[in-house]
Amino acid sequence: MNSTDIILPTYNCEKYIEETISSIIMQSFENWKLIIIDDASNDSTLHLIEKYLNDERISLKKLKKNKGQGFCRNLALRYSRSKYVAFIDSDDIWKKDKLKKQIEFMDNSNLDFTYTNFTTFKGVQDIKVLKKINLPKNFTYDIFVKKTSICTSSMIIKRKKIGLTKFLNTKICEDYFFKCQLLKNCKTATNLDENLTLYRISKNSLQSNKFKNLYWVWYINRKYNKMNTLNNILSIISISINSLQKYGLK
Repeated sequence: MNSTDIILPTYNCEKYIEETISSIIMQSFENWKLIIIDDASNDSTLHLIEKYLNDERISLKKLKKNKGQGFCRNLALRYSRSKYVAFIDSDDIWKKDKLKKQIEFMDNSNLDFTYTNFTTFKGVQDIKVLKKINLPKNFTYDIFVKKTSICTSSMIIKRKKIGLTKFLNTKICEDYFFKCQLLKNCKTATNLDENLTLYRISKNSLQSNKFKNLYWVWYINRKYNKMNTLNNILSIISISINSLQKYGLK
């Protein structure tokens, strides 16, 4: 089965990072390389990561200055050489067969861009499951700018389809424009209709910053997606309604 690079940006994530890395190491699919870019953490994150570096599949690049998640992911993409690229955030978790099932799905159907359903949860040791999120069978660009429901930690993409596409270096929603551009490149993204990703809702997560999120989506739509005002308003209204339906007021 084809190899996969996994991109993991880290910054002051000492509470979560071991659980995240462990979920990667425990994957039933073993032909992966984990590229960790640490964004100048000043807690014990680096010390915890270094315990895993005896696994030759794991590499760590340390930044001297904080550059933001978008910069870290773009830097990791420069080191990527595998056929596929997967992403995971430093507080999220994968189920054991996530990579195996998704890569088989992509290989068998010759797919460029896939994602999975996911479960939201909160907490560290005392984990509380919030909601299972089931997504549409496919996303196109036009659908995505009205729903924005693809979880970054669930995505796998053929590296050749990423090309020169980059993450923005905005404060939040840096992955929104990246997904928009990918959907233009790939035309469609396909759902492996299984719940294989666990998405942690924390104070820094996208779903806990709804108003900031909507502002940045508006800004990115206007500046980078070149969306006119009417379409931008429709995008924001649709995203808001979809968010309420999926996540409620949490």
